[in-house]
Amino acid sequence: MFNAQELKNRLKAVRCFAIDLDGTIFLGDSLFDFTLPFLEKIFASRRRYIFVTNNSSLAPEAFLEKFRAMGLREQPDRLYTSADATAEYLLTYGPGHRLCVLGTDSLIRFFEQKGFLIEPDEPDALVLGFDLDFDYSRLLHATRLVRRGVPFFATHPDMNCPVENGDFLPDCGAIAAAITAATGVGPKFFGKPYPAMIEGILERTGVKRSELAIIGDRLSTDILMGMNSEVLTILVLTGETRLCDLQGTKIRPNYVVPSLAELIDLL
Repeated sequence: MFNAQELKNRLKAVRCFAIDLDGTIFLGDSLFDFTLPFLEKIFASRRRYIFVTNNSSLAPEAFLEKFRAMGLREQPDRLYTSADATAEYLLTYGPGHRLCVLGTDSLIRFFEQKGFLIEPDEPDALVLGFDLDFDYSRLLHATRLVRRGVPFFATHPDMNCPVENGDFLPDCGAIAAAITAATGVGPKFFGKPYPAMIEGILERTGVKRSELAIIGDRLSTDILMGMNSEVLTILVLTGETRLCDLQGTKIRPNYVVPSLAELIDLL
């Protein structure tokens, strides 16, 4: 891991920051006090940023509405989600394919807007997101589709989503694990740390890997994606990961800070 001076030197080459959402710039519906000053410092240093999230409970437009409610005004090109990565992959087969989407109404509308047909009973593919309304009937339906041979996709692998007061919500990865346990079939994932996500970020931002830095709170997604892609990684401790979690793991960030606040003076 770098020390502060080494990181400051390494940051000179960075043109864009890929910044995680949940646990990094906010928790639940609460924006961290240091988020706006950090983003302002990025602009002041003539750099750019893009928000990157595995959370597929909201479509990109719904995330922008959530940002506005927290006092953060952003443009669509500054957000890249696991739903984007999933849709981009599926669109390589052309629009109009029939999907059974297990997710929120927001996610279902997102796939409709991308040109897919929502067909729960006779789909060409099953797409699982962060489904906040998942229940036994959806589990039963999903397992029947998978046993019939319907291709199984999941937006991201996160087992839990951090929220306020140190609590966690079971996430897409946990639901996928239940379907896999019942069928023996695992999904193809698209979010962090998988290659589709980093390729989408690079395409969206137009920067080289050497010009990108990834900031996030999770070792198994944010930091692992950066390690696998040889991209600079910065771990914050405001979300899922605690300092003790670094002991005994091979997933090593380049730098660790308590929060984004400590990075302001380094830019």
